[in-house]
Amino acid sequence: MFQPEAAPEIAEAAQTPAPANPVTAGFGEFVSRAADGDFSPDTWILLWKSAGQPILLALVLIIAVFFAAGWARRIVQRAAVRAKVEITLARFLANIARYAVLIAGAIAILGTLGIETTSFAAVLAAAGFAIGMALSGTLGNVAAGVMLLLFRPMKVGDTVTAGGVTGKIYEIGLFATVFDTPDNRRLIVPNSTIFDSTIENVTFHSTRRVDVTVGTDYAADLDQTRQVLLAAANACTGSRTDPAPAVALTGLGGSSIDWVVRVWVDAKDYWDVKDRLTRDIKYALDEANISIPFPQMDLHIPKGIKQT
Repeated sequence: MFQPEAAPEIAEAAQTPAPANPVTAGFGEFVSRAADGDFSPDTWILLWKSAGQPILLALVLIIAVFFAAGWARRIVQRAAVRAKVEITLARFLANIARYAVLIAGAIAILGTLGIETTSFAAVLAAAGFAIGMALSGTLGNVAAGVMLLLFRPMKVGDTVTAGGVTGKIYEIGLFATVFDTPDNRRLIVPNSTIFDSTIENVTFHSTRRVDVTVGTDYAADLDQTRQVLLAAANACTGSRTDPAPAVALTGLGGSSIDWVVRVWVDAKDYWDVKDRLTRDIKYALDEANISIPFPQMDLHIPKGIKQT
């Protein structure tokens, strides 16, 4: 059967060997000369040009890339802050810029060593798939971090309860969220743990309601008790007049009549007012001779039981 001959250009291209790595080729020639006992100045110059210069340049580039990555992160964050971008998103963009510089620098460093990076595309894709499967949890944290930044249920500076942790948000990163607790501990929680749980943003609103529960003796007059508690709530420093303080009768307990005193305060004053209101209620009840009973139990003995 007749087979057409390949074009001369195609045949020549097929016979042309792939270009060798200059670093590897030069170092191989040095090894060959050294094996033959050739340690002339030209041999050492060959070693320097083939291996010394690329390695030294790679080391310099590594240092430069780390400095450039930090510089890029600072520049992007400053620019975002000047543009009045929210601090959470500003830090996120700054971290993206840092990683981009590091990846670009790694590719440039491989190029200085004579490594053809384009030939690793398929290998990198396969490695990326394998790493993605192995780091599925980590990628889940990244996805959760992106969702937190997009929907913004919380931001830097908010006091939040999420993932079993309560504290002030210091940073929302790609992988984890950093909390500072009220007792000055730093906690790092994976983003997936936070996004999969209920998020309570304590400082989202500018005002909060303080509830103080108290039990009074059954012998106390209900109307008098209500007036005493309401007067203490109105006189409490830091309580707001709109909405006005309120007193509610919540139940008839086994040992006491149960009340709740409610006042609205600025969110930043919550704990101070709660402490002050609790103190004022105790003093007001004492002054009105209304007791706060201890838990008690009535014991009834049937008449048929013989006492000894």
